[in-house]
Amino acid sequence: MYALLGRNGAGKSTTFRVLLGLRRPRSGSVTLFGEPWRHTMLARVGATLDGPALYGHLSAAENLRVHALLTGTSRSRVEEVLDLVGLSGTGRRRASRFSTGMRTRLALGIALLTDPELLLLDEPQNGLDPEGAVELRELIRGLAARGRTVLLSSHQLGEVARTADDVGVLSGGRLVHEGPLARLAPDGELERAYFALTRGTGPEVPA
Repeated sequence: MYALLGRNGAGKSTTFRVLLGLRRPRSGSVTLFGEPWRHTMLARVGATLDGPALYGHLSAAENLRVHALLTGTSRSRVEEVLDLVGLSGTGRRRASRFSTGMRTRLALGIALLTDPELLLLDEPQNGLDPEGAVELRELIRGLAARGRTVLLSSHQLGEVARTADDVGVLSGGRLVHEGPLARLAPDGELERAYFALTRGTGPEVPA
């Protein structure tokens, strides 16, 4: 599980958009799955960007069925995903009546619908209460434990310290550190290590 850290405007969401082909890089190149980026690779990627984009008048299952139709995914996958994200008991309840945590779970379910190899989660903890944050953390860790590659962006250092295995730190559009979380903060003080890097006192690794 890899976390991309950085303050607002550091380039986290831009990085995700470049990986998804929604924005062209100004320079350099993009490599995905060890190969030069191609549009066809997106079939192997699931993502959530800019918060949950849901049909509020539809239930969780209906939202997933719409996306299954759009992506050519078997409808049988819908029930699997509902169980996976913990929404199988929501019945006909409309998504507009879901809590923030439930909406986040449904957005994650949509991203998982095609059984992607890589999952990109842009600030998934935003707006969650403590209980929702814990539930999301356990869900993400469970996905990673099943062999899913998860890349999430965040500026919530405490949550990243409990979730990530590896981290990259963005500052001013540049990657200033990348490696195991335990190496960045061997004493468990992620906040101190993060601010040392983003204030210019840490080692720089070209992006």
